[in-house]
Amino acid sequence: MIDMRVRVGSLVFDNPLLAASGTYGFGREMSEFYRLDRLGGIVTKAVTREPRIGNPPHRIAETAGGMLNAVGLQNPGIDSVLRDELPWLLKQHVPVVVNIAGRDLSDYVVLTDNLVGSGISAVELNLSCPNVKTGCMAIGSEPDLIEAVTRACKRVADVPVWVKLTPNVTHIGDMAKAAEAGGADAISLINTLLGMRIDIRTRRPVIKNNTGGYSGPGVFPVALRMVHECSQAVRIPVVGIGGIHTAEGVIEMMLAGASAVQIGTANLIDPYAMPDILDALPGLLTELGAEAMAALTGAVQPWQEGAR
Repeated sequence: MIDMRVRVGSLVFDNPLLAASGTYGFGREMSEFYRLDRLGGIVTKAVTREPRIGNPPHRIAETAGGMLNAVGLQNPGIDSVLRDELPWLLKQHVPVVVNIAGRDLSDYVVLTDNLVGSGISAVELNLSCPNVKTGCMAIGSEPDLIEAVTRACKRVADVPVWVKLTPNVTHIGDMAKAAEAGGADAISLINTLLGMRIDIRTRRPVIKNNTGGYSGPGVFPVALRMVHECSQAVRIPVVGIGGIHTAEGVIEMMLAGASAVQIGTANLIDPYAMPDILDALPGLLTELGAEAMAALTGAVQPWQEGAR
């Protein structure tokens, strides 16, 4: 039997697959296809202090190897989530990580404080969404702000705090170090790459926001490199995200340094993507001679300079 359990700091998950924020809602729709407790965990849609209607359409565009989105953090707000979504989701017997997004430090602190005692497993600070005008990515591009927001949220949190980083920076390792300095229990990356499509007939951007976040299989090599880089830069766990859509991709991401992974855009393509990956993993691990999923984390053997 393959031991599928993984550890992210103090949290132990039955398997390494977590649903990524923004691609799984609050789990209700997917529960019509399979039992949610098959998953390692669920990261909720990003939650803000007040309800958000998001950006105007068009806000989705397909592209080679993936898609662009500029949904703009549409969500019902923290009060509604606490009242209507979390009570149901927590009854599904699956660890829940709540992703939160704010305009400034005080927003993140208030949201974290509101989640105290809610029964969730962790808070994920979304410091990386490229589709809103203020907050998020602006914070996630400045190491000092990353450290300050993380430290402030850690003061009030009663569960582990994860920090979700943007790839739209020059030195991703510096951002990871800032989160660690602020007391983060883990970092998760990558969020989407900033991209654009243009309608050649109207000469206008396809997306009303002009730009959107690029996700899907096309971003996987970039995500893999950044996960490896960050795993070498910090001592806290890394949760790998970005373009994973196969069992092989899960294993690659863990070899690069991830302690667990999040599956995102694949869920939008195929609602059975995560169960199918889970079903394929034990056989692949047996083929590779691995007895435990967790043993793969960081096991890549990079070539040394001058090696033949």
